[in-house]
Amino acid sequence: MLDCGLDTTSVLQFLPLPLELKECAGRVFVDSQPEFCLPEKELLDLSTIDVILISNYHCMMALPYITEHTGFTGTVYATEPTLQIGRLLMEELVNFMERVPKAQSATCWKYKEIQRLLPGPLKDAVEVSTWKRCYSMQDVNSALSKVQLVGYSQKVELFGAVQVTPLSSGYSLGSSNWIIQSHYEKVSYVSGSSLLTTHPQPMDQSSLKNSDVLILTGLTQMPTANPDGMLGDFCSNLAMTIRAGGNVLVPCYSSGVIYDLLECLYQFIENANLGSTPFYFISPVANSSLEFSQIFAEWLCHNKQSKVYLPEPPFPHAELIQTNKLKHYPSIHGDFSSEFRQPCVVFTGHPSLRFGDVVHFMELWGKSSLNTIIFTEPDFSYLDALAPYQPLAMKCVYCPIDTRLNFHQVSKLLKEVQPLHVVCPEQYTQPPPAQSHRSDLMLELQPPPMPYRRCSVLGLPFRRRWERIQLLPDVGPVATHLSDVSILLSLVHHSAVLKKPGNRG
Repeated sequence: MLDCGLDTTSVLQFLPLPLELKECAGRVFVDSQPEFCLPEKELLDLSTIDVILISNYHCMMALPYITEHTGFTGTVYATEPTLQIGRLLMEELVNFMERVPKAQSATCWKYKEIQRLLPGPLKDAVEVSTWKRCYSMQDVNSALSKVQLVGYSQKVELFGAVQVTPLSSGYSLGSSNWIIQSHYEKVSYVSGSSLLTTHPQPMDQSSLKNSDVLILTGLTQMPTANPDGMLGDFCSNLAMTIRAGGNVLVPCYSSGVIYDLLECLYQFIENANLGSTPFYFISPVANSSLEFSQIFAEWLCHNKQSKVYLPEPPFPHAELIQTNKLKHYPSIHGDFSSEFRQPCVVFTGHPSLRFGDVVHFMELWGKSSLNTIIFTEPDFSYLDALAPYQPLAMKCVYCPIDTRLNFHQVSKLLKEVQPLHVVCPEQYTQPPPAQSHRSDLMLELQPPPMPYRRCSVLGLPFRRRWERIQLLPDVGPVATHLSDVSILLSLVHHSAVLKKPGNRG
């Protein structure tokens, strides 16, 4: 199994605060604790899966649903940063869910005869009967105990049949692409990769060469948005709001893009005369996230690795914390409530605006046009995220920062590594519906890629021409000469190359 990401966009159908259905600003929402859309379970018996390969910490959020509730008895492979930061994100999610003040559980709306009568997008929601509430920390700890750690380029033998190897994908701390290789066939799984120079180790491209099949997924969700341009827009809008006496709210995950945002601000705030503006990072795992980013030195790009040996902290947010320009808190309660001052910049979750401390700040700042909310995470439609809060006076700025491969970059990559066949999601083979004239926003390859869609079953397009077998000594009395072996093989319409043990010739 390649990854087990959690579809969190389902939470956009739920209200952030405490009827089963409630209309708000012309849209209908479910008034219940948010539920998540799980990986497909009907197509395959998940208890039969032997191995799960995790490519990055965003792609493991559904792991407890699989390992704890399906009879799964296999092994999960991931790098150490993926495991540790994935644990933080799961812990944060569980913590957020435990705070949601929802006494009732809405279920009637899931009946097909009722759902089809509802307005969109609830009417069009997929597989709502399988949506589940969040797992517990007990589930998280049990699931992560099944993870076996691997390092980049480490070869792991599976059942004597195939070998899997993680490669740096350049997207996030510890993120990986995977090589799945038998003696004579090679499949590459490329997911969530980046060629940009950010904080992780650069992408390992050369190891992807000579693949029989390359499975491609996890391209940028914002192919027309340049990450550097979005960072510039982020800083300029933040500065304009602070100078006008307003506050800035940045809904974000507790790991990933926030490291780059803080690094960008470190260079920007002095030049923009924002040195006295307080920056707050609020998350149940804020402290751990900032610490982990500093200690995983071997997983960072060369420039940041070299700082560790000076010694200097690889990320500048250490200096921001030391000079009290950046403060972090587990929640809005306790120390934060007594030290909080405005105008300020707050980084907090969840990016969906459905749970977490961000809900409090939407209620606190949403009624003033002096304040600004800046969306940087690309996973959610900002219009859908804001819908339950309408009418809203605060300004909204959309600066999605997605460093993953775009279509131009991936086309260049595929020309360099030259796989025999490419398998990819169907939407990559055609322009976006809203931009049907943009042929540059699709994959055009020769031969054409093999597309797949939800619940489709594909046969990978290669024939196994060779298989390695061993003739044990017990076979001796039957086949003592090469001619005897040739006769046996000809009976089953196979040909072979016979090698003596230790003979490399």
